[in-house]
Amino acid sequence: MRTISVVNQKGGSGKTTTAVNLAAALGEKQRRVLLLDVDPQHSATDWLGFHNGYKGIFSVFVENGNLLDVVSNTSVAGVDVVPSSSWLVGAEKFLAGEVGAETILRRNLEAIKEGHWDYALIDCPPTLGVLTVNALVATSEVLVPVEAHVMALSGLAQLSETVQLVRERLNPELRITGILACRVDARTRHSQEVVEQLRERFGDLVYRSIIRENVRVAEAPSFTAPITVYDKRSYGAADYRTLAEEVIEQEGVV
Repeated sequence: MRTISVVNQKGGSGKTTTAVNLAAALGEKQRRVLLLDVDPQHSATDWLGFHNGYKGIFSVFVENGNLLDVVSNTSVAGVDVVPSSSWLVGAEKFLAGEVGAETILRRNLEAIKEGHWDYALIDCPPTLGVLTVNALVATSEVLVPVEAHVMALSGLAQLSETVQLVRERLNPELRITGILACRVDARTRHSQEVVEQLRERFGDLVYRSIIRENVRVAEAPSFTAPITVYDKRSYGAADYRTLAEEVIEQEGVV
């Protein structure tokens, strides 16, 4: 099972949008995906139609619950979810003093038998707290969505340092395996320049795929469906399908 954290310490980068729509696009391509929402804002959970009011993954972090017990089926082909909830707001403080708290998620994922899922995608909070560290310790890959705006580039450098620190101290298998340019406005030169700068700085780590600015993608959460379901013929859906193909190309390589 490939384990991928979708991370960016800057809000508005397209993190949840990437996690939900990539999961759906992989599901279309016959991959079985477990989407874990570890963000207290529970945006991915809401997007998939699971409403706040139950503990979800909080019980794994705080009550020693079993991850498999909080997995829910979704209406999206090939995709299951471990939902989040506002309960997670208190988890950071609770876990801060716990010995080994940063390995809770890894222990739970390691207990899953091979064959359940092909991918585990983790939608992380936009902050570097114990929940994000849990995701980075539990996974071997990091996918970084980056908004096509010059201010987003400085945050990427900081995230690279964080990944390196976790790699050195907690998880030697961790590495960034993909940087994704999101919210690219093809009508502006600025967006194109940012994508060019990404490719110059990070080379092959930057996916060939880009996610164009698309109002249909922005509408999709209101209809509790990924873009591949909400408007399967939109270019937003096409962009995420192209990304899924590129991620699948990495199988057996990364």
